[in-house]
Amino acid sequence: MTAASHDIGLYIHIPFCAGKCRYCDFVSWSGMEAFWEPYINAVIKELEQKSQIVPKRHVMSLFIGGGTPSLLPYDTVLRIMDAVRKHYRLLPDAEITIETNPGTLDHDKIRAYREAGINRMSIGLQAWQDHLLEFMGRVHNAGDFDEAIIMAQNHGFSNINADIIFGIPYQTMDDWVETITKVLSYQIPHVSCYSLIVEEDTPFGRMKREGCWQDPDEELERKMYSKAIEVFEKAGLEQYEISNLAKPQYRCQHNMNYWLRGEYLGFGIAAHSFYNNERWANSSDLRLYMESIERGSNPMSECYYITNEEALSESMILGLRLTEGIDLDYLSSIYRTDVRKKYGEKLADLAERQLVELKGSVVRLTKRGMDFANQVFIEFI
Repeated sequence: MTAASHDIGLYIHIPFCAGKCRYCDFVSWSGMEAFWEPYINAVIKELEQKSQIVPKRHVMSLFIGGGTPSLLPYDTVLRIMDAVRKHYRLLPDAEITIETNPGTLDHDKIRAYREAGINRMSIGLQAWQDHLLEFMGRVHNAGDFDEAIIMAQNHGFSNINADIIFGIPYQTMDDWVETITKVLSYQIPHVSCYSLIVEEDTPFGRMKREGCWQDPDEELERKMYSKAIEVFEKAGLEQYEISNLAKPQYRCQHNMNYWLRGEYLGFGIAAHSFYNNERWANSSDLRLYMESIERGSNPMSECYYITNEEALSESMILGLRLTEGIDLDYLSSIYRTDVRKKYGEKLADLAERQLVELKGSVVRLTKRGMDFANQVFIEFI
């Protein structure tokens, strides 16, 4: 585990989508076209207002997420990119990602993204089977993903991520292997592989409360996860984080900055920031956010200072997500405390349960630990 860069990341939240997926609890809405233009104006104004916080810091990554940023006309993305370049010191080799969904992309949009300097595209597939996509409330089919990937590659995008989900009710191992195989066929260098989480305030959450939910088999879920890691690694994509695999040199730098507790600023509704040992979040109320920006006031809904104790806890939890693990001696020097002594009993217990392994001063999750990571993380909260 290496230290985070002194450079910072930027995150911009676009809360609009064509249709809300049944598992999604992100701050996003469909049918809000009337708010697109005023919202983008507010984000651009916020970019200008916050630039004074980091006047001399270089930006190593920019992530435009959502929602579905690719739903909006491409000129809105161009305006955002112009504002970032005007007010921030974007490094020449900065990683610039845009989240997209199949069915919302066309040649003009992708060409415009490339011309604006966006060099990484994340495309949400989730599953290859149309009946599973329909069940999840996705507004695209597998063919739309095929078309999106081909268009992106034809326009020169080589750094592409695909999101896929396992543990979906009614999803079989054959379905999962087919999804993995299809993703591999495109030769893309990065895959994010998530287990379906049923959040309370979602349609799936309501289905579960009402007893209309079929929980997937836990053993099958673990086998799906293991199968994905095995097949992707054989194809040259190395697992570098619990849910992420990449070919050499294609790790997501923006997310690595999060996991290494690097600093970042968030823009837009509900966006989070971490800077100068403080974490804060913008309001989740769309009108309140836009009105605050218009008045020139801070749209913040919460802010708290991170103590040394909390910072160490975060470093343990976030660092253990990475397959290379954590160097306890390094953390001891950073936080001026004997980390091995502080967590010695916990680590010994976790090692006895075969959830972590300690080699020299480095502790990392075992394969079993990857399956039960939350049981590990809770020990350091």
